[in-house]
Amino acid sequence: MELRTMRYFLAAAREENMTRAAELLHVTQPTLSKQLKALEEELGKKLFTRHSFSIQLTEEGILLRKRAEDLVKMADKITTEFLALDDILGGDVYFGLAESYQIRYLAAAIRQFKEICPGLHYHITSGDTEQVTEKLDKGIIDFAVLAQEPNPAKYHSLAFPNADLWGLVMPKDCPLAEKDTIYADDLTGLPLFCSEQGWNNDISKWCGSRMDQLHLEGSFRLSYNGSLFVKEGLGYLLTFEHLIDTNPGSGLVFRPLAPKLETKIYLIWKKYQVFTPIAERLLRLLESEFSSIYTAHQLNLQCNLTADRQPGTFPEASM
Repeated sequence: MELRTMRYFLAAAREENMTRAAELLHVTQPTLSKQLKALEEELGKKLFTRHSFSIQLTEEGILLRKRAEDLVKMADKITTEFLALDDILGGDVYFGLAESYQIRYLAAAIRQFKEICPGLHYHITSGDTEQVTEKLDKGIIDFAVLAQEPNPAKYHSLAFPNADLWGLVMPKDCPLAEKDTIYADDLTGLPLFCSEQGWNNDISKWCGSRMDQLHLEGSFRLSYNGSLFVKEGLGYLLTFEHLIDTNPGSGLVFRPLAPKLETKIYLIWKKYQVFTPIAERLLRLLESEFSSIYTAHQLNLQCNLTADRQPGTFPEASM
């Protein structure tokens, strides 16, 4: 099974027409048809249903398309990496990102890095832990950002400077919006929206034995989509702070959970990963920037605590 044949197959699957696919590939239609027929014979499965003026993938063809896309992406990435091995000022870096307001730290570091190395080309894909780690394990991306603690046996990791705060997004005029914090008992019987990962991990640990009293109305990989259902009065969204617009005029409010529930975010990469020079330099910058942000944040917290300690406010010790 040749990589060229995979490219032929993907073009035909995308165009759903042999003539158009052949034109894009700069081959004759008989050549393309012969290659795809040979692929079907090699696999022992029919990949296309052929109609008068179009073709359509069979179930086996749909399965192969996913595998072929991964193979082609991996092959292209390998080619790009080897071309960039001697280039310390440019090249491609691939990220798979979870949702978090802290992605702003990554974006800021990339902006700063591009000022030094304008030849950097970065590629972003989004998804939950399962989606991005699958791409990372296959070598399709260089780095992934997870909203859960990574497996130290498989990955190196770099913690983002802060933690993401969980809360409930709801219409501003609903009774719960009058509360400062939301407890598990407040959620009993309500139609709730949440990511499947967050529901099974973070929310489950937070609720403990009361988890069976909560009702998951629907799950969303993207919090924004969930917020649209909240606006329509269909339920309440459990999500991280800052992901949804809750400014005045949005019609929505965010209230933190109590007791406080936070999730750490991690940048991860495979153990024994061999990076291109540009990826290695970017990682070093990220490590430096995240450390500086964390230190500044801790100093700020310390200053705020000191400022709150006014003379005469401490209780006297009992004799």
